[in-house]
Amino acid sequence: MAERINVGIALNGVTGRMGYRQHLVRSLLAIREQGGVERADGSVIWPELTLIGRNADKLAEIAARHGLDRYTTDLDEALADESISIYFDALTTQHRLSAVGAAIKAGKHVYTEKPIATNLDDALGLARAARDAGVKNGAVADKLYLPGLRKLKRLIESGFFGRVLSVRGEFGYWVFEGDWQGGQRPSWNYRAEDGGGMVLDMFPHWSYLFEGTIAPIKSVTAHVTTHLPERTDEAGKPYAATADDAAYAIFELADGTVVQMNSSWCTRVDREELVEFHVDGTEGSAIAGLRKCRAQHRAHTPKPVWNPDIDQPIDFRSQWYQVPDNDEFDNGFKLQWEEFLLHVVDDAPWHHDFLAAARGVQLAEAGYRSAREGRRIEMEDLEL
Repeated sequence: MAERINVGIALNGVTGRMGYRQHLVRSLLAIREQGGVERADGSVIWPELTLIGRNADKLAEIAARHGLDRYTTDLDEALADESISIYFDALTTQHRLSAVGAAIKAGKHVYTEKPIATNLDDALGLARAARDAGVKNGAVADKLYLPGLRKLKRLIESGFFGRVLSVRGEFGYWVFEGDWQGGQRPSWNYRAEDGGGMVLDMFPHWSYLFEGTIAPIKSVTAHVTTHLPERTDEAGKPYAATADDAAYAIFELADGTVVQMNSSWCTRVDREELVEFHVDGTEGSAIAGLRKCRAQHRAHTPKPVWNPDIDQPIDFRSQWYQVPDNDEFDNGFKLQWEEFLLHVVDDAPWHHDFLAAARGVQLAEAGYRSAREGRRIEMEDLEL
């Protein structure tokens, strides 16, 4: 049996949807089921888990369900435990700052859901605190690990596109208002005072996604709106939806690529996946989603002629080709957890620290500012 390197991990917010499903079950428990994370010398990193939450009964039920015996409702107790070296945070955004700050002060390495804060000053403050404390830090960047985006990255790195010209991104779906049919997302997501908002939620994703596939975002022009001003909460009570539920943006990337990005919880889906990116280049084009990626090379590009007087004779969609898997694609959250564990134990390379996560918060602030002022906002370089 391979030698085990036990790493204590405190998981806060594990009773929530993301904390439970993606991080506990599909990531850390899955890592344990596979025997740990293998190191270069053949030994394995083994996650020892402590669950943190506000509801002791829910924690006990989750722990029993998965054969775990360590849980607490006391964050300070967990942070004082010397056997715990990593703190993970999946709390709602507005509660993240104090909890992550406390973990850094306790000398824990920190991994967190995004965004790491609700404003840029706080995000940079956490990045500086982590640097000064000498603790390793990171934020979730799961979309870079999805099969469709990995296939897109493969095309880019192979030179398939030639020079990338533009991207048209469509993200979102109809989130039910909660009156005649329950909403698919928590009601706090639609209250600005509780940290909700499409821009704060999704612009940090777009920041690391474009930076990690094509080039960093250098400017943003955005229109932000609340299409549905009233929704109904989980208790059946109407409430004012004070947060933005849609954002329409133009991002200019550092290499000159122009991105049009629509993000909306008020749109009905007529595409293969809930998010798709149509990338056009001089030599070819591709459409990437979460799982799939279709491509069309210049040699396969049809030659349409504008004629509105007849039915279109070309079946355009039939002339795109699926990019093959050519690999086994594991859960993206799990893959990033494995990388972070190797980063903590072996100082392996790591790409999405708190400074990178702060750029996502910076983009969200710039998007809101652009919408308020009705103009293009340049992104300044961030330094600690």
